[in-house]
Amino acid sequence: MTTDAELLTSADTDPRAFREIYDRYAKNVHGFFLRRCSNRDVALDLTAETFAQAWQSRHRFVDHRDGSLGPWLFGIARNVLTRSVREQTISANACERLGLVRPPSTLSPDESWLEELDGDIADALAALPPSQRRAVELRVIDGLDYRDVSDELQCSPVAARIRVSRGLDSLRSALTPKITTKEITQ
Repeated sequence: MTTDAELLTSADTDPRAFREIYDRYAKNVHGFFLRRCSNRDVALDLTAETFAQAWQSRHRFVDHRDGSLGPWLFGIARNVLTRSVREQTISANACERLGLVRPPSTLSPDESWLEELDGDIADALAALPPSQRRAVELRVIDGLDYRDVSDELQCSPVAARIRVSRGLDSLRSALTPKITTKEITQ
């Protein structure tokens, strides 16, 4: 399977590559926004803005997560959300840049959308088994390579990779909203 980073690299010459990235992440990014604002149309606008920003900044992407764009995309999503609340606007520019025609949103951003932004992640991380939680903290939060993670956990590099992988899978499941693709496309 092609990594996200490989797809992003080939997106300049192959438009299907960026579409694959979108297909992999749109549901989760939309869910992230939907949990914050509880409005499907606004969440769609913010999702579009996130992917427009990702497209525009694709050449600045640096792979720190073994080919995964997840942390990078959700960083962009967080910035889009924070900026929309701070500026009290929801940008329609993303739709224009992506060639989409949508009526502007009628809902104004609200400070409550930022409540518990980090709490969801902290709760999901706290729910992990201790060995997985520590492995994820060392690898993702502290940015250690797998050799250093394995040294810290006193296990083999393979065992460290497995713990990180299982931990990230559990986090992904815990943070993925329970919405259907049909809800996104309606």
